Amino acid sequence: MRIRCPYCGERDLSEYIYHGDMAARPDPAAPDAQRRFYEAVYLRDNPAGPHEELWYHANGCRGWLRVRRDTRTHEILDTAFAGS
Repeated sequence: MRIRCPYCGERDLSEYIYHGDMAARPDPAAPDAQRRFYEAVYLRDNPAGPHEELWYHANGCRGWLRVRRDTRTHEILDTAFAGS
């Protein structure tokens, strides 16, 4: 699989680290934070089709990317910096 970084261009998957879906992360200061993180990591949805994910370009520009990927085919539909 190849992911197009907005800064570095198209790169191999081995340069990236997957950090889960783009859904809001639980607040670590919440009283039930441990339960919420457990649910976010282990009880998450597994959608079939287009899905927005968070990836870190560890062996490149070290940017955080929002990647829209079809989970059925692994086709990358769109990429952008996570803050944009």
